[in-house]
Amino acid sequence: MEQNIFQRAVFFFFLTLFCISIFLVGKVIAPFFASLLLGIVIAGIFRPVFKTLDRYMPKRVASVLTCLAVFFIVFIPVVFIVGILSKEALGLYNMAKDAVFSNTLINFLESTRALERINEFFIRANIHTQISWRELIDPLTEVGKNLGFSLFQQARFLTSNLLNLVFYFCLMLIVVFYMFMDGKRFIQYMYDLSPLKDEHDRKLFEKFNDMAGAVLIGNGLGGLIQGTAGGALFWFLGLNSPFLWGVIMGFLAFLPIVGIGVVMLPAALVFLLKGSIGKGLFIVGFYGVLSWGVEYIFKPKVVGDRVSMHPLVVFFAIIGGLKVYGILGIIYGPLIATLFLTLSDIYFSTFQSMVEPGKGMLDSWPDQ
Repeated sequence: MEQNIFQRAVFFFFLTLFCISIFLVGKVIAPFFASLLLGIVIAGIFRPVFKTLDRYMPKRVASVLTCLAVFFIVFIPVVFIVGILSKEALGLYNMAKDAVFSNTLINFLESTRALERINEFFIRANIHTQISWRELIDPLTEVGKNLGFSLFQQARFLTSNLLNLVFYFCLMLIVVFYMFMDGKRFIQYMYDLSPLKDEHDRKLFEKFNDMAGAVLIGNGLGGLIQGTAGGALFWFLGLNSPFLWGVIMGFLAFLPIVGIGVVMLPAALVFLLKGSIGKGLFIVGFYGVLSWGVEYIFKPKVVGDRVSMHPLVVFFAIIGGLKVYGILGIIYGPLIATLFLTLSDIYFSTFQSMVEPGKGMLDSWPDQ
């Protein structure tokens, strides 16, 4: 009896020390968490490249060459985009805060007499409400001003802290290098450390890997296609800041349900109000073909059926991730949602019968 009490006391003492060590390690690596996570994710995405090179050369050389490929494919384009984005975002901010631009737009919209017809309809319907273009335009102008200023601030921060950007990117490359060299040992160590069954650990890892691939490869390439095509269309039509709007559409393409329609449809409406019916209808048709092609042809071929998550869950995961974590929330949000949904599946299949005996497994509706 005394021996059991002593063993329990030793176990709880060890458990306390272990939890403290986890907390302290977490505190130490917290400043580099983004570099660690992105390194693990990118290592998973570029692993096929590494495996191909590994067949013909030593593992260390293959890892170095793959890291160089990551540098030229990821880092160089990011620096180029940020440099141009900072200039165009400042232009959007200045244009949105310019009262002359706002007044010119309002005068043009008033000349269409569209709002007068709507107000007349309200009067006939006995609805005592009068809407003015100023009430509708001012909030949109404020959104444009805040969006432009926010993008400019982010881009200026990155360009002014280029040394920090290079430092964290190099840390990420170090993580990528050692994930190629010792990734299997690291994963097995995490399996051994986890109290869950290996099949549950494997399920968590595979879901994370699949979701990371879906976000960065499927959504990333889809966003690149839609942003590039949308920016090219805006340039062809002679609209202001086509590069900036292309970048914005590239990020919006990550969002299901709304996507690039947030930019494309208002642009089409402006042309329709100006009387350019052909251009307006062309933008609508271009948007429909582009969105449908990427969502229902390109992404299924690239990602396949490995990731199945309800669009509403993805939407709020990305929106919430952006709100909490900034631009990296595009990755963090879906990964956090994946963690919750995978743990839910494990709970339903293994632990629910312990907590609620006799209760059957629930339908995991977020995966439908």
